[in-house]
Amino acid sequence: MTGASRGIGAAIARTLAAAGARVALHYGSAEERARAVAEEIVTAGHPAPFLVRADLTVEEERRRCFEAVAAGPGAPLVLVNNAGIFAKNPFTEPDDAEFLRRWRRTLSLNLEAAAHLSLLSLPAMRGAGFGRIVMISSRAAFRGETDCADYAVSKAGMVMLMQSIAVDYGPKGVRANAVCPGWVRTDMADQAMDEVAGMRGTDREGAYRHVHRLMPTPRPAETSEVAGLVSWLLSPAAGYINGAAIPVDGGLSVLDLGLIEFAEDPS
Repeated sequence: MTGASRGIGAAIARTLAAAGARVALHYGSAEERARAVAEEIVTAGHPAPFLVRADLTVEEERRRCFEAVAAGPGAPLVLVNNAGIFAKNPFTEPDDAEFLRRWRRTLSLNLEAAAHLSLLSLPAMRGAGFGRIVMISSRAAFRGETDCADYAVSKAGMVMLMQSIAVDYGPKGVRANAVCPGWVRTDMADQAMDEVAGMRGTDREGAYRHVHRLMPTPRPAETSEVAGLVSWLLSPAAGYINGAAIPVDGGLSVLDLGLIEFAEDPS
């Protein structure tokens, strides 16, 4: 699986290892964090993960990553495309070259890498008559994102990519699905909450409470809750689930987003 050195990716790696999977754990630059995740897995009594470093924005690096896994544990019959970045890139950016640089980096890592690694993995899945692909998308796939349209586009693209694979490869035994989290308590989310806290004159926990105050489930998700769904999608119990984009957002997707974004604080 990709992007497994922290946050949701690390939680998925630990959960799948606990379920008996031999995990190929990809990381970008955070080798120390990746090794710490691998050590946790081994300490828990599970098989040592296969670690592989690659810059997934680079085509040749993606091929090298896949070939290393194929030569080690073997060509994957299960692929979790989790690696991604979220960075502001507003249309108010005065430098169009800088806007395009950020746009291309986001699309390359979040979407193109998922498509490329899926392409490389599908022949073995087809040959085995079995395969599972899970895209870690986002609720942003289904709404506009004012400061990060490239992120929303990439996550919507992951859903369409997943559905295309599901239609094409479903008859060949491959199941493709997407998990679409809302706010999940991760380092990335903590940084965003720190920004909210600064604007509102509160602390991080106060920012989390403010953002989630009107949600049906008024808290962020834990990484284990996302990982649990991924593990289920990869299990025999989900053998008939194909082409689904499943929200993990505490009910946010069923609400009027204007209510969430603009309602006054209750007091």
